[in-house]
Amino acid sequence: MRVIRHFLADGAPQPAAARHGDVYDPNQGTVQARVGLGDAAVLERAVAAARAAQPGWAATNPQRRARVMFEFKRLVEANMEELAHLLSAEHGKVIADSKGDIQRGLEVIEFACGIPHLLKGEHTPGAGPGIDVLSMRVPLGIGAGITPFNFPAMIPMWMFGVAIACGNAFILKPSERDPGVPMRLAELMLEAGAPAGILQVVHGDKEMVDAILDHPDIAAVSFVGSSDIAHYVYSRGVAAGKRVQAMGGAKNHGIVMPDADLDQVVNDLTGAAFGSAGERCMALPVVVPVGEKTALALREKLVPAMAKLKVGISTDPEAHYGPVVNAAHKARVENWIQTCADEGAELVVDGRGYKLQGHEEGFFIGPTLFDHVTPDMSSYREEIFGPVLQMVRAESFEDALALPSRHQYGNGVAIFTRNGHAAREFAARVNVGMVGINVPIPVPVAYHSFGGWKRSAFGDHNQHGTEGVRFWTKVKTITQRWPDGSPDGSNAFVIPTMG
Repeated sequence: MRVIRHFLADGAPQPAAARHGDVYDPNQGTVQARVGLGDAAVLERAVAAARAAQPGWAATNPQRRARVMFEFKRLVEANMEELAHLLSAEHGKVIADSKGDIQRGLEVIEFACGIPHLLKGEHTPGAGPGIDVLSMRVPLGIGAGITPFNFPAMIPMWMFGVAIACGNAFILKPSERDPGVPMRLAELMLEAGAPAGILQVVHGDKEMVDAILDHPDIAAVSFVGSSDIAHYVYSRGVAAGKRVQAMGGAKNHGIVMPDADLDQVVNDLTGAAFGSAGERCMALPVVVPVGEKTALALREKLVPAMAKLKVGISTDPEAHYGPVVNAAHKARVENWIQTCADEGAELVVDGRGYKLQGHEEGFFIGPTLFDHVTPDMSSYREEIFGPVLQMVRAESFEDALALPSRHQYGNGVAIFTRNGHAAREFAARVNVGMVGINVPIPVPVAYHSFGGWKRSAFGDHNQHGTEGVRFWTKVKTITQRWPDGSPDGSNAFVIPTMG
């Protein structure tokens, strides 16, 4: 059976790992590879190589670093088919969705290609008599990224693209569930011209995560995953003196006003709730129709639209979505379905027990719909992360506004309406980090930043955009004077002023 090893720059042989994780084929329900789980000794090898490579990379001028990013982008595009099929084979999402995963990552690489402009500092000539003040952004040194299974291409590129362009070395710990694409991305970065040691990949579980959080030479850590683990990563990393951004879970709401175009809403909902089998932190798993009439009309249109969705293997071009990532996750989602029913919600469409001919052992779950879900239900409060849509009815605009605002998660929210005043009022008042207006999945473009509020994010900086540049650099400010002649030293003991 294929064994996936670490991508290390030192070139030394890698001994057989003491522990392994299984990489499944979600379409068949079988193990297709094993990934060696590393420890602190493996991380130390990666850090040593990064420590040796980073100073020279930081000294490389930003324009030359940008050329490496341009070449990396070209290589990823040239290998798009291979990468998409590898991603789908390990994750289960359909090929078109895998290509979207890769493309959204490449958009941040495109942003990082502008690093010469993004790293420009500030300059004040003549701030005082003969005194100039200037600032510059400098790399932190070695950064690390801990990424989830649901976007094995996009989220790593969100992290390492900006970090490396800024002059840092980067150590990536991807999910052990689907590590193939991150390994190929590291190979392509090396092929693009990045020095050995600038991008390395280590595999592991909590043991490796703790080693990353505790290592004194790793200056910053970026994380995406569940909220409990995000809080743990943030707390332990900050305690160790690191800069940390940790993105957590989500329970995104879609508010449907009475004047919304319901045909468009249903089309948006089926994609946002069930696309990628609901395994997206920006999925839309809660729909909130405002008013009884809206709820009845929406449900009447939604149920037949769900019946037309095709669940299939990841290589089926006609499938709307594929299997979930593994058996454990399938069981988790189905347990939440049972919990929601036990809590008293109406199970309108039950996706459990879905079998695909010829792939009976695959990790498939059909689209599922609940109505009459209430805010006190645990299945509403927690993230299900599967193809499950919950309908929570609201009597008024204010009631609908309060639901996402009071929820423990504050990642994304959407409102569907033709009323500009209602949309503007909602966007201004809702207590959520990313807002869509007639946009079901409001993931910002690469030159803006991604990040939620409340238990959806820990730390002061968002992902990518100029926020990413700020996270992966620190500011150095220089005050300089070039006086005429020799100073007499009469004011040597007086703090300088700009007056």
